[in-house]
Amino acid sequence: MKSASNVDYQLDAIDKEIIYMLMDNAKTSLAHISKNVGISTTAVHQRIKKLEQAGVIENSISFLNPRKIGYKVVSYIGVFLDQPSHYQEAVKALKDVNEVVEAHYTTGNYTIFLKVLCRDNDHLMQILNKLQKLKGVTRTETFISLEQSINRQLKV
Repeated sequence: MKSASNVDYQLDAIDKEIIYMLMDNAKTSLAHISKNVGISTTAVHQRIKKLEQAGVIENSISFLNPRKIGYKVVSYIGVFLDQPSHYQEAVKALKDVNEVVEAHYTTGNYTIFLKVLCRDNDHLMQILNKLQKLKGVTRTETFISLEQSINRQLKV
């Protein structure tokens, strides 16, 4: 549950260490965290709950390695809409495209900027054809990632 407050949450050194350990491995046991930060498992649990309630920790998930399951092409697609009023409808349609893993409403040239995972270039072409048929989409511009050099979360 997230806090309704818009006030920035103040993290102390122990909060930060707990967060770093969970960012490294969301399955890290409370006992392991407790041992490393020097407080009881109950205190660790209470701090994690407090961080979750404040919205600092949004969720604990395991990430799939897309390459291991056949999704070898990472692309970024800039989507141009003919009218900003088509944005909500386009986002709703994009949510039905499983390969679209991120969508951002942006400033600059594109109305929407997407991160898309595909098996290969033929699969990417199928996705592009699907995207270009969405109501309001006038054109797309595609970038294919050759290598991901950095993949991390923000350190606080």
